[in-house]
Amino acid sequence: MTSSIGQSIDILCNEQGLDRDMIIEAMKDAVKAAARKQFKDKTGDSVQVDWNTEEGQIEISAQKTVVQTVEDPLTELSLEEAVELAGDEIEIGDMLLLPLPTEELGRIAAQTAKQILVQKVREAIREKVYDEYIDRKGELINGTVKRFERGDMIVDLGNNLEAIVPRKEQSRGEMWNQGERIRVVIIDVSKEQKGQQIICSRASAELLKRLFEMEVPEIYDETVVIKSAVREPGDRAKIAVTSNEKDVDPVGACVGMKGSRVQAIIKELRGEKIDIIEWSDEPSVFAANALSPAKVSQVRITHIDTRLMEVIVGEDQLSLAIGKKGQNVRLATRLVGWDIKIVSEELLKKEIAQKMGKMMASGQPVPVDSLEGVTNAQAELLAAKGIADVEALAAASVDDLVDILDVSLDDAEAIKVAANVVVNARNSEMGIEEEAAEPEVEEQAVEEGSEETTEVEPAEEAETAEDAGPETEPEAGSDGEAEVEK
Repeated sequence: MTSSIGQSIDILCNEQGLDRDMIIEAMKDAVKAAARKQFKDKTGDSVQVDWNTEEGQIEISAQKTVVQTVEDPLTELSLEEAVELAGDEIEIGDMLLLPLPTEELGRIAAQTAKQILVQKVREAIREKVYDEYIDRKGELINGTVKRFERGDMIVDLGNNLEAIVPRKEQSRGEMWNQGERIRVVIIDVSKEQKGQQIICSRASAELLKRLFEMEVPEIYDETVVIKSAVREPGDRAKIAVTSNEKDVDPVGACVGMKGSRVQAIIKELRGEKIDIIEWSDEPSVFAANALSPAKVSQVRITHIDTRLMEVIVGEDQLSLAIGKKGQNVRLATRLVGWDIKIVSEELLKKEIAQKMGKMMASGQPVPVDSLEGVTNAQAELLAAKGIADVEALAAASVDDLVDILDVSLDDAEAIKVAANVVVNARNSEMGIEEEAAEPEVEEQAVEEGSEETTEVEPAEEAETAEDAGPETEPEAGSDGEAEVEK
């Protein structure tokens, strides 16, 4: 019996890696709680439990104080009884430990001791797991899919240790079966008494970083550094890398020979697309790289404090830059850390043309070199031929532009089209202004007519209307028709 208790303690310590003294203390506390409940009528709360190392057993005793006159029999013992039990050397005020029979512990008391012991051992195990794994957050670990609980995946890590992958930390599109080997990254370690302590993820960007560290030796030895990584699990991911050595191409190192390295990661992530971006400390360059596979024409930082920039792309690159349901620009925004606004190059040209058109409508000449595609040298050549503003450029022929600028026919046509766009914008602005001015003129005419009418006497007005009515109607009609024909 006694050897069985000692052996059980040794087995528990070896399996869970727990301290033997801690287990003994937990067992003493559990037995003490059960003994207080069992011997309450005899000892009250003055129960002491000790572990006999030599015999390997628990000893229970009641602690009592030697007094002359007993007032509380649960905690006090008379001098006469003490002398009978311990001998003549006992004096008043001494403390005696009176052994209690462990055989008298009933089933209920033993069950209570067992529950307390199990609870304390469980707390000790959880504390040990927490201390061991709290510093391993972000680490990649291997496990086996054990079971599923309400959408959450339980992973067996070995050594009677389990981890949980919550539903929100699972990558959509991935299907796992019981018994499959799985790689997960630790994102948190809990101290709560319920559930698994180790919380893992298959959707975290840290998983992507750890996989690249495993597949790319240059990242492991810090020749290539991962600056940032973002994911939309199951669809697409972007990772920004840079090199500490000029001779090492960071993107090429991550891609590998014929894409072998990145293909291994894509296979691990069940087909998730990965864009490898070269990092730059210049936000505009980094943003242009981050919008890959789209080709960017220009990047303009519009507000530094709010970290806002405009990225100008061609019409044929607009859908690529935005991505499916805005996915590409959304990932690029998270990767760069700036708010990115995608602007169509054609739309921007129209806006610039409208602004120039307003300048021309207001009477301000628009210089030729303000047009896109016209250099300062070409503007000087045009000015030498008397073409100094956009309006004069639009009036020139394509052949003249070819001769003056010594450019191809296509380039000359592009310059003339840009000039015509500005002139058309000017004409549309002037047309809007004229339309806005017409109602004022009509109202003024009506007011003048009413003033003339009030000066005519009513009788004379009536005669004039009767006399002139039949003759004037055909003439007005014929004049109106003539005006329409014209």
